[in-house]
Amino acid sequence: MNSPQLPQTRGRVLSSSEINKSPAGSGGDLESSLIQIYHHHHHNSLKLRDQADAIKKAGRVSDLLVEAVNGGVQESFINEKRIEAEIRALASTIARFMKQTDQWLAASHAINTAVKEIGDFENWMKSMDFDCKSINAAIRNIYQQ
Repeated sequence: MNSPQLPQTRGRVLSSSEINKSPAGSGGDLESSLIQIYHHHHHNSLKLRDQADAIKKAGRVSDLLVEAVNGGVQESFINEKRIEAEIRALASTIARFMKQTDQWLAASHAINTAVKEIGDFENWMKSMDFDCKSINAAIRNIYQQ
């Protein structure tokens, strides 16, 4: 029993009543039962270790999957923030251009009005010139007679 390596045996584990029924001189049955218990325990511990390793690996896989998904979500979130900043910048630029366009429209309207007034003034001057020439001609006619 003190040997470093025990022989592997297969069989069933004896119950305590079966061990008690064994003849008093059968020490081999007790030893084989202990070996069998040891092997059963060893087998169960190997299964438990394999299951624990499988659970650890499954946990690692799930962590990697979560990181992959979160990485995509984080990248989408960063892109969303960039797009929102760009939208705000564009809205500001549009507002500035609208203001500038309104100023240009007001200036062009003022120029159009001034041109119309110049045209009206020119027509008035032509009218006045014609009236003055008419009056001058009438006065000359009167003076010459």
